[in-house]
Amino acid sequence: MSEVTKKSGDVTLTEFTEDGKLVRKIRSFVRREGRLTKGQEMAMEKHWPTMGVDFVKENLNWAEEYNREAPVVLEIGFGMGASLVEMAKNAPEKNFIGIEVHSPGVGACLMAAGEAELTNLRVMCHDGVEVFDYMIPDNSLDTVQLFFPDPWHKARHHKRRIVQPEFVEMLRKKLKIGGVFHMATDWENYAEHMVEVMNAAPGYKNTATDGDYIPRPEDRPLTKFEARGHRLGHGVWDMKFARTE
Repeated sequence: MSEVTKKSGDVTLTEFTEDGKLVRKIRSFVRREGRLTKGQEMAMEKHWPTMGVDFVKENLNWAEEYNREAPVVLEIGFGMGASLVEMAKNAPEKNFIGIEVHSPGVGACLMAAGEAELTNLRVMCHDGVEVFDYMIPDNSLDTVQLFFPDPWHKARHHKRRIVQPEFVEMLRKKLKIGGVFHMATDWENYAEHMVEVMNAAPGYKNTATDGDYIPRPEDRPLTKFEARGHRLGHGVWDMKFARTE
């Protein structure tokens, strides 16, 4: 039996074994502290009551959260939130939820979402893996998005990459049958790693019809960073795997 504690402001639970040892777990992020700008602080104060979701150890009820029934799109690690806000604005018929551990990014996302007067977007400031463990109902997500995660490009750090067998199995249980896990990266080596992990994972099928990758879907906004990469001749790889069982 382990003991779980959470302090106010923490983005993960701290878990200890009975003999007091810290339990090491897979995480969806690397913690990078940052100071909120005045605008981000104001956005957090103004919009968290309506768009923010606090971490609790119980399943969310999507219909209650959004006051309607609609497809749910969840993004892990949305950065500053620009593309997530754009997607929510462009698809009002869908419900979006973004998870990000870095509070300046959450503040920036809320600021943009408030300016756009979005009602179909929710955000969380917590570790994505723990949110999945405790809060996401099984068989409830239409799409999970993971765009440009930390590539951990040094070979000795590859084990820290978020796309690992344990992680994608956890995601699979939360997707509906036919639901899609959409990944994008600008590191070819990581793209190859993602495909390798996903091809070996049970219960998934690659939706690509020509090779391992798909063209950038129109509903994934082109970021400034990505557009600059295109101008410099850098590649971007998109993958969509659907849950089959």
